[in-house]
Amino acid sequence: MNGRVVGLAIGEPAEMELGNGKKMMTGIVKQQVEKAMLTQYGFVNDGPHNLRHHGGPDRTVCIYPAEHYERWNEQFGISLPNAAFGENLTVTGMLEKDICIGDVFRIGQSIIQVTEARNPCNTIGKRNELSELFKEVRNTGFTGYLCRTIEVGEISVGDKVECIERPDDLVTVAFCHDKILHGHGDQEDLIRILEVEALAERYRFDVETRLINMVTY
Repeated sequence: MNGRVVGLAIGEPAEMELGNGKKMMTGIVKQQVEKAMLTQYGFVNDGPHNLRHHGGPDRTVCIYPAEHYERWNEQFGISLPNAAFGENLTVTGMLEKDICIGDVFRIGQSIIQVTEARNPCNTIGKRNELSELFKEVRNTGFTGYLCRTIEVGEISVGDKVECIERPDDLVTVAFCHDKILHGHGDQEDLIRILEVEALAERYRFDVETRLINMVTY
């Protein structure tokens, strides 16, 4: 499973206008750049505002499939801005149904590993002034996904995204969304997800909690 970087965006937390005279601090609004340095903690000059729900060593890179933009633009009759979903990398050829937790990719000088099926917050709707967009992103599972840094290095627009390692147990991002985000998973499904060694710590905790509650009740 290979792709290509067609958009690269970074940005520090900043105030965002909400259109009703209010503002909020957020890291979702990012600026397009031609290249950026990826470290063990994320891209230089990039970061989240709410550290309780975003960021951390398992979530240094956010990826969003470029193919979804056409769907949203057509569905809502809009033209979404670049990095509309707060992603660092907009990529082609890497849909949620084809990407597995634990996949390792070489991009430019760096190496990253997929760790989590992104569970987006409603800041997506606020950033694009379209609450229905957030609802549809969740309903479809077209959320993108999160990764950790394995090897630091520079990434540039146009870089090839090359899969260099894939786990034996193929647990896709779409599978996680169906079983966790949409609540269709049984005990066996949740155990299967938990068996993926590369799973992000906070996502693992959420799945473990759900499994405990399922067993208890």
